[in-house]
Amino acid sequence: MNFSLLDDTDVSQAFAIHLRGLRKQAKLSREALAQRSCVPASTIKKFELTGQISFRQLLLLWQSLDSLDRLY
Repeated sequence: MNFSLLDDTDVSQAFAIHLRGLRKQAKLSREALAQRSCVPASTIKKFELTGQISFRQLLLLWQSLDSLDRLY
């Protein structure tokens, strides 16, 4: 995906879709991911539906589902 052609909202939504896919691939419920990442399940739900999340919480989720090295 070419992120340079997307606005901030579209990029956030793309991250939400990607991380939701990783969560489902790992067969984790939102509650299980919340325990693993220290991000509340309600925040995970809001992120998956709207793409809205703090950068810190995004990194916590990413770290729980994949390697942060892939962001570099």
